[in-house]
Amino acid sequence: MSTWETRTKAVGGDRSRGGWRSLLPPISRPSPAAYIWLSYSIFFFIEPVFRHSLHYWLECLGIFVVFLAMYVCLDVIESKPVKLGILAGFVVLGVVTLPFNAGAETFFLYASSILPFLVSSLPVVVLLVVLDFLLMVGEGVLLHKSFLDYAIAAFFLLAGAGSNIFIAKQRRMHYKLQMAQEQIEELAAVAERERIARDLHDVLGHTLSVIVLKAELAGRLMERDPRRAAEEIRDVESTARTALAEVREAIGGYRAKGLGAELEAARRTLDAAGVKLVCDAMPTERMLRAADETVLSLVVREAVTNIVRHAEATECRMRLETTVDGFHSLLVEDDGRHAVTREGNGLRGMRERVQALGGRFSLQSAQGTTLRIELPVAIERKG
Repeated sequence: MSTWETRTKAVGGDRSRGGWRSLLPPISRPSPAAYIWLSYSIFFFIEPVFRHSLHYWLECLGIFVVFLAMYVCLDVIESKPVKLGILAGFVVLGVVTLPFNAGAETFFLYASSILPFLVSSLPVVVLLVVLDFLLMVGEGVLLHKSFLDYAIAAFFLLAGAGSNIFIAKQRRMHYKLQMAQEQIEELAAVAERERIARDLHDVLGHTLSVIVLKAELAGRLMERDPRRAAEEIRDVESTARTALAEVREAIGGYRAKGLGAELEAARRTLDAAGVKLVCDAMPTERMLRAADETVLSLVVREAVTNIVRHAEATECRMRLETTVDGFHSLLVEDDGRHAVTREGNGLRGMRERVQALGGRFSLQSAQGTTLRIELPVAIERKG
């Protein structure tokens, strides 16, 4: 029942109120994917199929119409209290219907499976799931149902609720990290704009004043001392060229962040995720070619993204060194509980970039994840 997890988005939620709305903002429009999970309601019709009774069929269809209306309201209504009331309605519908249709256990399953995406407090979710479980099993015992009838449903109820608790927790963590990353990027952009403003002021303020003074002096000397005026004009030209180079250097520092800046951004991102970053060696300007630095920067970014999204790590270690066989080697390893078992699009693209530069790519997942990128040094690369 992960529909409500896939339909939520962090950006744009009512963050000022806190709680679940800061993590799972209100749904703005129906999602077609939400209705895929109605397929589980087929179990409600197993018993009517074996009973050749039109009256019984009409009763079950009427109950299912009520359930379907509640399900649609759950998908389109934005109010949390109303949504929780609908889940309570599922439980009531199950209690009322279970005496004459064993398939009504499905309603209990829907309530417990959707609940983790609406309530962020783990103790509350566990308590409500346990109550739902006890209601279903207790009613089955009181009705003298076959043990197998409610035992299987009880297993799926606990399994579905448990898996969705984990999924909802992971998604909330992802949204928190996404919000923190956006805030970090915004603050970094503001700081960078302020730095550029300061640099341009420092570069141009004094220089333009000198240019104005020399230009005025050259104008006054034009008739009295043409040779001196020409020298002043040459000084103006030289000063202007120097200022232009300084401006380009300041703007260039803004556009080309480099691997060092990417590592600093990685540190901020990992700090936001509660992961300690340990860098055994930092890159230098002359150590890497521009193409190498770009690829390694992208590798660091992708590796950090995977760590904060999937690894559940507490520490990340990075090391950049030059090996004895002539390679720049970047090592990224974490102590996460969820190691990478297969390459997704990000890792595949990373491998292709590295191989395009004649490098080597290796990934190990014994304890945590260890990623090693090796690029040949410039003096040994052909072409």
